[in-house]
Amino acid sequence: MDVLSQFRLDGRVAVVTGGSKGLGKAMGLALAQAGAEVVLCSRHGAEASQAIVEIQAAGGRGGAGLACDVTDPAAVEALVERVRGQWGRIDIWVNSAGINIRHPIEDFPVADFERVVDVNLRGTWLCCRAVSRVLKEQGSGSVINVASVLGTIGLRERTAYCASKAGVIGLTRALALEWASSGVRCNALCPGPFLTEINQALLDDPAKARAVVGQTAFQRWAELREIQGPALFLASDASSYMTGAALVVDGGWSVA
Repeated sequence: MDVLSQFRLDGRVAVVTGGSKGLGKAMGLALAQAGAEVVLCSRHGAEASQAIVEIQAAGGRGGAGLACDVTDPAAVEALVERVRGQWGRIDIWVNSAGINIRHPIEDFPVADFERVVDVNLRGTWLCCRAVSRVLKEQGSGSVINVASVLGTIGLRERTAYCASKAGVIGLTRALALEWASSGVRCNALCPGPFLTEINQALLDDPAKARAVVGQTAFQRWAELREIQGPALFLASDASSYMTGAALVVDGGWSVA
């Protein structure tokens, strides 16, 4: 196998949660352009369907846009069964659904903390739990859990987000060991500051926006395309000897 062919995903089926916009959509496009049949999932099915149309227009193999709330165990199980029923297999699963709520801890509503953990950590766990049976039966598969550089370092007023993303990294490491004998890989992708909707509150405040990117070595925000290569790497055979890793894509934030 030549080097470039290791990155091809022809004949594979990929599911991306949180796939209607932002990082999820960008990663879905990359997987589709590499040959995978891609299913994008979102709480808003119409948005996921529109994202698929855009992926197809960009030359990708967009499969379907489906509605799914990753915090609902029954909905997640139904999603797995629908994808397997329609396409016969699942080869790649990207857990990209996530939210961020910012408060000083003394002003942090318990309900907001629980919501962040519910989506970011519990939702990822529920998806891994549901797809595990399919992947283990196949004896192959790559799961990518989208964590964050803030799962490895701290940032003020992000107690819920940092805790949830650190939990995603821990979950990834445990599953890497649990699945290894079945031929299934599990890795975490840890983005830094990307220009996405989740960071809109920062983008609306020039001082805060400068403070965030000022912590990176490159002194700039990442563009969405810059998550695509790392995601394709973890999804493909190019990373076949990697599991339990936390691949940091943060512009040097964690070392600056």
